[in-house]
Amino acid sequence: MDKPSFVYVTYIVTTPQKVWDAITDAELSGAYWQRSNVSDWKVGSAWTHGFAGKPADLVGEVLETDPPTRLVLSWTPASQVGNPERTSRVAFDIEPLGEKVRLTVTHTELTPEGLKDISQGWPAVLANMKTYLETGRPMPDAFGGIHG
Repeated sequence: MDKPSFVYVTYIVTTPQKVWDAITDAELSGAYWQRSNVSDWKVGSAWTHGFAGKPADLVGEVLETDPPTRLVLSWTPASQVGNPERTSRVAFDIEPLGEKVRLTVTHTELTPEGLKDISQGWPAVLANMKTYLETGRPMPDAFGGIHG
């Protein structure tokens, strides 16, 4: 059985480097995502996603990195580590288009439950990233009850 995928494209008035930093810098990712992405961002390295000072919600491995244009990660809920059925893959493709950037997030190898969560989560996270990068502050109540 093929596992579902989710693709989301957004356009942000910023630079590829600022989008890259928003994804890979723990402080910046925490500012708009409510959780921080932490890694050294080298292929084969671990990455974690969670609230500061608490166990990570998500964990994975850096699979591919080409700053500031492409980042690919494995993505596993921390409670499901070791369960290959619950490990998915997310790619961030960052393309400069003049004064803006096209960010394409492709999340593959999802379970049906994972697809449901991702379908709600990515639009909220990426809208908040866009707002943060364009205005310097996140949206008020960005996640409005959605687990981001």
